[in-house]
Amino acid sequence: MNGCGAAWSSVRALGSVRGMRALRSALRGRRSDAAARGRLGRRGVERARVPGEAEGAEPAPGGGLVRFARASLRVEVVVGGAVFVGWDGAAPEPSYAVAGAPPPPDVRAFLEPDKDGGWRVVSERALVTVSRLGTVEVRTPGGALLRRELPPRWWESERPGAERWVQRAELAPDARLFGLGARGGPQLADGVHRLWNEGRGPGGALTMPVQLAVADAGTHLVFHDNQFPGEVSVRHGVEGLGSGLDRPGRCEVRMSGGPVRYWVVAGAPARVLQGWTLLTGAPVAPPAWALGHHHAPPDVACDAEVLGAVRAWEAAGLPPAVVELGSVEAAAGEAGRLVGALRALGVRTTAGTEPAVRVRQGAGVYEEGVRAGVFVRDARGLEVRGAVARGEVAYPDFTLPRARGWWASAYRPDGPDGYLHRRDQPASPAPFAASALPRSARHSLEGRGGDHGEAHNVYPLAMARAGAEALRSLRPGQRPFLACESGWAGMQRYGGALVAVGSRGWDGLREALAAVVALGLCGVPFSGPLLGGRETEDDAELLVRGLELGSHLPLFRTSAVSVRWRPDGSAARSVLAERRRLLPYLLTLAHLAERSGAPCVRPVWWQHPGDRELRGCDDAFLLGDALLVAPVLRPGVRRRAVKLPRGRWYETSSGRAHEGPGTALVDAPLGRTPVLARAGAAVPVADGEGRTVLEVWPPGPGRRGSGLVLAGGDGDARPEAERFVVDRADGRVRVVREGGGPVGYRVCVRGEG
Repeated sequence: MNGCGAAWSSVRALGSVRGMRALRSALRGRRSDAAARGRLGRRGVERARVPGEAEGAEPAPGGGLVRFARASLRVEVVVGGAVFVGWDGAAPEPSYAVAGAPPPPDVRAFLEPDKDGGWRVVSERALVTVSRLGTVEVRTPGGALLRRELPPRWWESERPGAERWVQRAELAPDARLFGLGARGGPQLADGVHRLWNEGRGPGGALTMPVQLAVADAGTHLVFHDNQFPGEVSVRHGVEGLGSGLDRPGRCEVRMSGGPVRYWVVAGAPARVLQGWTLLTGAPVAPPAWALGHHHAPPDVACDAEVLGAVRAWEAAGLPPAVVELGSVEAAAGEAGRLVGALRALGVRTTAGTEPAVRVRQGAGVYEEGVRAGVFVRDARGLEVRGAVARGEVAYPDFTLPRARGWWASAYRPDGPDGYLHRRDQPASPAPFAASALPRSARHSLEGRGGDHGEAHNVYPLAMARAGAEALRSLRPGQRPFLACESGWAGMQRYGGALVAVGSRGWDGLREALAAVVALGLCGVPFSGPLLGGRETEDDAELLVRGLELGSHLPLFRTSAVSVRWRPDGSAARSVLAERRRLLPYLLTLAHLAERSGAPCVRPVWWQHPGDRELRGCDDAFLLGDALLVAPVLRPGVRRRAVKLPRGRWYETSSGRAHEGPGTALVDAPLGRTPVLARAGAAVPVADGEGRTVLEVWPPGPGRRGSGLVLAGGDGDARPEAERFVVDRADGRVRVVREGGGPVGYRVCVRGEG
């Protein structure tokens, strides 16, 4: 189908008025891009360039600069152990991902000569070598290879801004790659993965150039700090089973422009995420109320229907903690009475906001934005207009500091308790247009200037920054709640992520779990999908299994085809009751993530990355260190196999013990998620009256366990850590507070013996 055919198909699909708006928006964008290409010329003749041979080096604290015949390379080890590599003068700043100034260089590490005319940097956590031709190898301190980055290759064009580059890497044959935000799943499949935030497909617009590689030699994270459009090609390695014919894993990164720079953090998974947090900022822990059950009634529901549904849930003993309203407009003005009525019932509210500002001459918001000069303009200096269902819209340039300040008026001190950034990656409803903003549209980029090709991926990150700063100023002393549909590396500094699921039905449950695990490995610990809805209307089993999965994820959200949806079945009621019981543990994990960067939802290999059997497990996860959750992701399953990490594990339903590593067969009746507790764990849970209880699982013979409670609330004060030690004395399980003093909580010992 040609462009005209696709356009008219879109008009027919979207309706005549809305479709014509989308068509006009897309054609304007194409004309703008064509005009920009016409002024700058075509790509023209390209010249390929490689670094050439090394000609000398300049040592400096943390590393130094290696000069090649046609390029230069900067290698620097910073405090905390992360390694920065930048070609052709690339420096750690400016960067949207790095939080403030990067860590200072590690003065104990210096660039020194290596064999065959190369150079090396020896540090506490990594050995970095640079060959005579520009190959960069990152090894463990013992010399085991983690990653080999081949010299990059540039294609320089006669037209400024049309450069592109490619860099290939080799990994160990047994290495497995995870990450890339929420788009690739926890373990990346072989093939090409696009680095361009889009609202379609699994994970939605949550793409990040962050890879976590796990191999027998060790674990490392690599982040290519470049927001230009690009792609990552992955081909996992194959071992020769002793024949010596191993095929290394390969990873190729291609970018349409920008600097060739990346960070590498090596070590155990927990240490890797801690180093990543030092670079990109600590995740912000949500307020305690945000860990409860969020429910989204249909947008067409009236106030009386919403209040009636909440009262029915309350009568059942399980009222939702949060009700998601459709938009900020639905929570303001006369409709704002619903917010007050829900607060009187003890229910919090959230509302969605999006960057699109409706173009209405004389309207206050739009006219204020025009006067402030905050809207995105195209290469010709004209205001960019997008098309949505309610008409033409303009988009603020959130990479402009004054635009972020102006946007603060979108958040109301008397409005909902939290905000959801929806459609924060401007997209056209027309299927033939990938973005409402043309690539040639101009952005401030903090005063540096650039086009939308460079700003597209970080646009929602800048909007999240504006929202978080506004909420902190409006409600001082309170933890803000903000969750975004789109994002970029570093988004955890401002809030959580709303996971979009591309598939319906049972496949959607797998995609949701994969996205949450992958986001945690990329430094975003607080995320969750929207479960339920039309696809579960006639499938009660799918609805309950979705609730089971969501109740063990950090952000638990449900939707309903009808506002009259209630947890009538005993299975759904038991799932929602279990979520309330786990709230103290989930709150502890959220505050622990803020301190250490460790995700709440972790892959089962988290503590044992050398276990190859666990690396391929994608149907179970660790909730913190204490609980192993094995959700049912297929219809008709009432008993399932669970791969166990090393150690003793107890079924929380029966107390039966299993020894790992190995596989356990556990019962999975409808309404109960198979969960196993690690021996020696002291898990904070809530009793029937909401008081915190330590649920203790006996340690194995000759072993000790531990527990942690971080009982923060809705304020921004840092809660004090309460640590406990679990051991056996005279055949009985004993719990003592670390440092002495009374335990302070009721203790309930579970499990065999």
